[in-house]
Amino acid sequence: MSHPLTRVLTLLELLQSNAGLTGTELAGRLGTDVRTVRRYTAHLRELGIPVEAERGRYGGYRLARGYRMPPLVLTNDEALAVVLGLLAAERLGMGTAAPASAGALAKIERVLPDSLREPLAAMRETLSFTAGAVTGQAPGTGVLLALAQASRARTTVGIHHRSSRDEDTERDIDPYGVVFHTGRWYVVGHDHLREGLRTFRIDRIASVTSRAGRFTAPDGFDPVAHLTANLAKGLYRWQVEVTIHGPLGGIARRLPGSAVTLTARPTGVLMRARAEHLDGMAHLLASLEWPFTIHRPDELRQALGELAARLARAAQRPPGETPAG
Repeated sequence: MSHPLTRVLTLLELLQSNAGLTGTELAGRLGTDVRTVRRYTAHLRELGIPVEAERGRYGGYRLARGYRMPPLVLTNDEALAVVLGLLAAERLGMGTAAPASAGALAKIERVLPDSLREPLAAMRETLSFTAGAVTGQAPGTGVLLALAQASRARTTVGIHHRSSRDEDTERDIDPYGVVFHTGRWYVVGHDHLREGLRTFRIDRIASVTSRAGRFTAPDGFDPVAHLTANLAKGLYRWQVEVTIHGPLGGIARRLPGSAVTLTARPTGVLMRARAEHLDGMAHLLASLEWPFTIHRPDELRQALGELAARLARAAQRPPGETPAG
């Protein structure tokens, strides 16, 4: 907690939670000295926050009686964006952010109304991530929260779904879990219409309706494992095979294990993957520091060539020139 602004905000948090802490006590909690505490309280007063200082044996610093910080007001979309960002920092291995994420989540949940706190708690408990995410189509906030709640509560829901062929259907599903994978949101569960396990892209679900029925998910069912296995069976258009001429350990740390399979070979590491769009695969390969050899598809060579041409044009563009298109 070395940044002065961080200490000032922490001081405000301490004053809201504790009345009458002495300068010495505040200095100890902030890791600073009493003189600096006086300077930080002056900063808060300049911001319009009434900090009072009382001398004597029972004196100390406190916020003016009756003063309350204004409540945090967030729309559903804003609250979802904040919570998802914090969950991503925690779940995707950003270790230095994890303690801060937990504290921020606790503070946000403390001031949210019940109508938002419950759906967002459901999102936190049911959401799963896979690595290698890229930008994709965002689903409706209400749809996403409703599916997360139903997944946690193990209640059946009705959905209005539009397929990739623009066919609309009404069906009931038992949502086993919500998964974010490579830029898209999915819900995995039992489809009552087809009487089987199905995966739906959530951006293709127009609405969610509560049903009276409840369900029990299969023991040990893993929505992430099911989704990635399903995609590997052919839901993606392109089957990619590339030999990367580098160490297996280093390559494995750079590539998402849920999206590729790696096999050590005498000439390097054979990477097998499925891809819906080859330009994303081209960007992934171009980001590696090792040379590679493409086995298939040939269209990947074209995608890499187009990427190389764009990069070459960007490298040669003089300052001040606006790119066309």
